[in-house]
Amino acid sequence: MSIVKINAITVPEGAGEELERRFAARKHAIDGQPGFEGFQLLRPVKGEDRYFVFTRWADEESYQAWWEGAGRAGHGESRGAEAGEQPRKPVSQSAELLEFEVVLDSLDAANSSEDN
Repeated sequence: MSIVKINAITVPEGAGEELERRFAARKHAIDGQPGFEGFQLLRPVKGEDRYFVFTRWADEESYQAWWEGAGRAGHGESRGAEAGEQPRKPVSQSAELLEFEVVLDSLDAANSSEDN
């Protein structure tokens, strides 16, 4: 059963563009991680002022393996310094991790064949 992790990110007013730029620059950095199934960065439009980073994983173990390695390292304050860049401060003011199990998925071929 797939799992979903949603990072709800609060950014200061006017900092959304920088957050989007940073995510765009690393859009495919996680693609080869075992168990990673995809991600989306969601910009708030109405009724919410936080950005949501939606990630989908094959299982909790895959997510934990990523977080304990590249995930945690990529979220550090000094990220970028290893590539000769100036260390960057996080754009966010705060973040909250929301966690879910996928129960139904309209895109899952197995679910659609069972419904027939």
